[in-house]
Amino acid sequence: MSAIELKDVVKRYPDGFLAVRGVSLDIADGEFVILVGPSGCGKSTLLRMIVGLEDITDGELTIGGTRMNERAPRDRHLAMVFQNYALYPHLTVFENIAFPLRLTKGQFTEAQIREKVTTAATTLELQDHLERKPANLSGGQRQRVAMGRAIVRDAQAFLFDEPLSNLDAKLRGQMRTEIARMQRRMGTTTVYVTHDQTEAMTLGDRVAVLRKGELQQVASPRALYEHPVNLFVAGFIGSPPMNFVPGEVTADALRLPFADVPLTDALRQRLGSRQIVIIGIRPEQFEDHAVAQRHGQTGGVPFSATVDVTEWLGSDLLGYVPFETRPEVRGKLEELDRDLDGEGVRTQLVVALDPNSRVRDGDEARLWFDPEKILVFDPESGENLSYDEGAAQEIDEQNERDRKASLARAHAREAKSTAAA
Repeated sequence: MSAIELKDVVKRYPDGFLAVRGVSLDIADGEFVILVGPSGCGKSTLLRMIVGLEDITDGELTIGGTRMNERAPRDRHLAMVFQNYALYPHLTVFENIAFPLRLTKGQFTEAQIREKVTTAATTLELQDHLERKPANLSGGQRQRVAMGRAIVRDAQAFLFDEPLSNLDAKLRGQMRTEIARMQRRMGTTTVYVTHDQTEAMTLGDRVAVLRKGELQQVASPRALYEHPVNLFVAGFIGSPPMNFVPGEVTADALRLPFADVPLTDALRQRLGSRQIVIIGIRPEQFEDHAVAQRHGQTGGVPFSATVDVTEWLGSDLLGYVPFETRPEVRGKLEELDRDLDGEGVRTQLVVALDPNSRVRDGDEARLWFDPEKILVFDPESGENLSYDEGAAQEIDEQNERDRKASLARAHAREAKSTAAA
């Protein structure tokens, strides 16, 4: 296990294209860090620079305190799991897992190889498939074989490049659990690339969000969700995504397309002299007004709106509410939509209501939201004007304490299991 540190790392291709723009990132020993962002943001390129498959144009990479820029991939002692599994079709599961050990040419005896492969197979529940060929395995089993090959290497760190993107939704959920369990049990430093924010939010101790090769924010999943530093992070993190609407600053209120929000002194100070801002409200911060009253929720802003379409999902009732935007913010929101690989800005709110709500398609509904939960963004820079650095730092510190406690519990369970055996 080793810490990984990137200092102002740059990747520029011979044609001049700048894929990674001065990324600095510290990954602690035993930490699980996710690199996330839309297609083409540089996350896979960054991972390939760590493992040595891409040269570093500028900056420095250290692993365990040792500079690695010029080291060959085999000398970095890293284990990489690829999107396409990269298994040898003519070899059995046993031999696929054992392959990196046999490459060491005599470093391990046959008995040691068998022990390591058996241990990895047992960890990943592959012990009944060791004599099968990859073609006879499911996608999830193939991915576990690829993970087994990484485990036996006793690598300093695991690197995953979108390992679950070829699996169906159910298998992705199962494999997320397997990867999380394996990482906690082994305590190995892990860097994981994905464009799937569900993987990012459920797996990572911290998440690094990239946009066009630049690092936007690195924080715990909860800090990213509750305290994004800018419009891009706020729009990328969350499903359904955050709603963005124009806000007009008047003498005593923020005028939204569907309601007026009273201005507090703290909010006035952050707004400065701006007359137009972008307001971000997450779907779950809305509620059916009748349900909110039954639950005793007070202090919110009620409003009436026509709900165009509803979708009942069991745990939530999603409603879609059209609204009129303003030309002053349309350009910024269209740019954001392009960066997020969207299909065009739709001027509609998505509201996630209690599943027992009686709101239906075409209803003139009475809805409610908590103004304390809204975020305010500068329409030019995209900066989150309501960002609370202290609150975000407090969440991250608690997350780090939780991570260390979780690792300690995992190590204690492993020691107990070893002693019992």
